[in-house]
Amino acid sequence: MKRLKLGEYIVTDPDICHGKPTFKGTRIMVKQVMDMVAEGTTWDEIISEYDGAISREAITEAVRVASRSFSEKNTVRRAG
Repeated sequence: MKRLKLGEYIVTDPDICHGKPTFKGTRIMVKQVMDMVAEGTTWDEIISEYDGAISREAITEAVRVASRSFSEKNTVRRAG
């Protein structure tokens, strides 16, 4: 597996965080930030928590990528 760009700010790299999606140039996993968003942490607080290592644009991209994953055909299956 090679480094893969998932967007301008998000990458996967087998040498960084076991290939989990991270923000480019960091070891900050997208999942961690998405969990913070889900908990209601403001984006400014998230940026501050990571000492400015990620930007508002990077968080926006993460939210959009997550949203697209739910929009793709057959991603969500009906229960039952």
